[in-house]
Amino acid sequence: MSLIKPTNRLKQKKRWRWLIGILVGVIVLAALLFFPTNYYLEVPGSAESLKPYVKVTGSKDNAKGSYMLTTVGVVGPASPALLLFSKTQAHTDIVSKQDLMGNDSSAEYDQLQAYYMKSAANNAVAAAFKAAKKPYQIHHRGIYVMSILPQSPFKGKLALGDTITKLNGKSYKTVDAYVNAIKSQKVGTAITLTYQHQGKTKQATAKLIRLPQTKRAGIGITLTENTSVTSDPKVKIDAGNIGGPSAGTMFALQIYTQITHQNLRRGHVIAGTGTIDPAGHVGQIGGIDKKVVAADAKGAKVFFAPNQPATKKLKHYDPNYVNNYTEAVQTAKQIKTKMKIVPVKTLSDVIRYMENYSKTAE
Repeated sequence: MSLIKPTNRLKQKKRWRWLIGILVGVIVLAALLFFPTNYYLEVPGSAESLKPYVKVTGSKDNAKGSYMLTTVGVVGPASPALLLFSKTQAHTDIVSKQDLMGNDSSAEYDQLQAYYMKSAANNAVAAAFKAAKKPYQIHHRGIYVMSILPQSPFKGKLALGDTITKLNGKSYKTVDAYVNAIKSQKVGTAITLTYQHQGKTKQATAKLIRLPQTKRAGIGITLTENTSVTSDPKVKIDAGNIGGPSAGTMFALQIYTQITHQNLRRGHVIAGTGTIDPAGHVGQIGGIDKKVVAADAKGAKVFFAPNQPATKKLKHYDPNYVNNYTEAVQTAKQIKTKMKIVPVKTLSDVIRYMENYSKTAE
């Protein structure tokens, strides 16, 4: 008996060690596969026809082919295993939550992206109707609160999504006008903001601070204009869960096509990206390499890319600045696509290209 018991104990110890080893392995594997990190992946997203999203009263786009918006996919928070796997994938970038969302929560980030889309849609309507020389009107609703610095004196008073309508009882029509009125004051001066919060009019008073890395007074809030647009015919844009401002140029092209009743694409799939302002200027966007990949996967013949060459001023503010068009061309070569990359600076450039395209396309 005395010889058997130690052997059994030894077997039991080995068995427990084996079980504990398996358990530890399972925990480590689960952590690698499922534990969320503070990082996200930006990957090629989707390329989607604009026909379901843009509705123009009395005008439907029934022609073959389509204009497409393109997106960047965001995956995360990513697990350690997914981060490692992403290293093997082309056109996949790892970004921190701070770089992606700043100080915003996920809900605030989604809200901000929804506003960007709404603003892009309004600008697209104005730009398209201006290009078509048809009646439209821009209505200034106030100044939209985009973000609030932690040291802002209005932190905890105003919130992301609020719309400032008055400064010390006076209304202004542009962001620059508000900024100029604020910076004309001295640091420590008390100002009162009238604003809309969830449909209710409120007021908040606080003293101006010295803005970081500047010598001027400010409120520590990033602002942009909150507008709406009315037009004849009426246009409604609903992009569902897609957010951000980068679909503006393609929205404008879709609207222009419908209100002028022109078939410019000749049954082909035409994609692109770029912000748009009411005057029709096309602006730089992020993740264009991923959008080129997405457009090519859907068989696009043409891809419009913003063309803002790197000037000394741009390089000063962003040493890593790369022109969208340049990056799009590089990506097209990497994936060996036959899709034509077209540089554009304005909506007029886009329309002019499509007018010529309609004459030569097979």
